[in-house]
Amino acid sequence: MAVEVGDLWATLKESIVSYTGLSPATFFSVLALAVAFYYTLSAFFSPPPPPRRSREDFEEAQPLPPPVQLGEITEEELTVYDGTDPKKPLLMAIKGQIYDVSQGRMFYGPGGPYALFAGKDASRALAKMSFDDKDLTGDISGLGPFELEALQDWECKFMSKYTTVGTIKKVVPVTEEPVVEGSNTKAEGEPSESVVDNAEASEVSLGDSHKE
Repeated sequence: MAVEVGDLWATLKESIVSYTGLSPATFFSVLALAVAFYYTLSAFFSPPPPPRRSREDFEEAQPLPPPVQLGEITEEELTVYDGTDPKKPLLMAIKGQIYDVSQGRMFYGPGGPYALFAGKDASRALAKMSFDDKDLTGDISGLGPFELEALQDWECKFMSKYTTVGTIKKVVPVTEEPVVEGSNTKAEGEPSESVVDNAEASEVSLGDSHKE
């Protein structure tokens, strides 16, 4: 057995010398360096291990509760659904229709690129692609055809992606009824009731004096 191992080693050394031109010691040194270099290089280019998920990440990954139908609410009531309270759904409105955009919290939630639209009817801002506070309104009067078309695209996107949960209540301003002049007033030159009563009393007294 020992003789066979010795013959095999002798054959291996001859093969190394004949094929590589290196001595067996040099060949194995180069081989060891190549293996070490390979593992070192792999450590630099291998992907890092996945980070451990925190409790907050786990809670955010939980399935969202089903949308809650709110019915008709005012714009002021809509503002409480701007994402600042994580226990409430994230809502925004387009053309009076309220959508639950909770699944798009990374866009419309706090810190997102469209966070200022949350809790508001942002029809005008979306139509104009504006981030000015003055455009954060549902008033779309005076918009041009291209702006109205852009708003229509946004509305179609929201209708296909998010659930409608309510509508914006239209607040009608209360105005006082105008007072119709002359309804309870006397025409100019017409004697008042007190004057007529005094005249009737005078006629009665004159009639009594003639009878006497």
